Amino acid sequence: MNFKKQFKEGLLTQNPVLVQVLGMCSTMAITTSFMNGLGMGVSVLLILTASNVVISAIRKIVPDKIRIAMFIVVIAGFVTCVDLLLQAFLPSVASSLGVFIPLIVVNCIILGRAEAFSYKNGVGASLVDGICQGIGYTVVLLIMCVVRELLGAGTFGGGLLGPDGKGIQILPSQFPAGMLTLPVGGFLVLGCLIAAMQWALSRPKKNKEESK
Repeated sequence: MNFKKQFKEGLLTQNPVLVQVLGMCSTMAITTSFMNGLGMGVSVLLILTASNVVISAIRKIVPDKIRIAMFIVVIAGFVTCVDLLLQAFLPSVASSLGVFIPLIVVNCIILGRAEAFSYKNGVGASLVDGICQGIGYTVVLLIMCVVRELLGAGTFGGGLLGPDGKGIQILPSQFPAGMLTLPVGGFLVLGCLIAAMQWALSRPKKNKEESK
């Protein structure tokens, strides 16, 4: 188990959103306010970590033919727990995220890590993988939320700060480009982030080739 390597993969080289391009639906649908992104990111982090640990722990006693069904059952159990906790303690977040919390059951990030990593590795490594991949996912969500909210609505901290939780007004109302709060804005921001990540990852390879 190499924590430094796994953290780098989750945040950069194997980022679930910007490199593996997983979980696109929730990524573009809920990244319009800071609280939405934080709520979804932390929920996925908790579910991913818990699911990884349980799947890794029982992987040797579950027949290979039913592993996908087993993944779904385990993930659904943790999604239900998180959904009920949000409804009980953070009802405004649960209402804002709506159906996207239950849909974490079929989120490609969760299923992908279960199949690619936790079903093949030990509990410790799977725990670290869940945390690192969850952090990578959450960071991308928060960046998208800040960009779309700030440039699209002129506010920061929507759902958490400001009067009535609408965020702190940063830009005058005539400056923001409201298009960024629409689905097309999500595509634009995500496309720019993916392009920036691919450029950053290609730089070391390019410099290495030029130095030969």
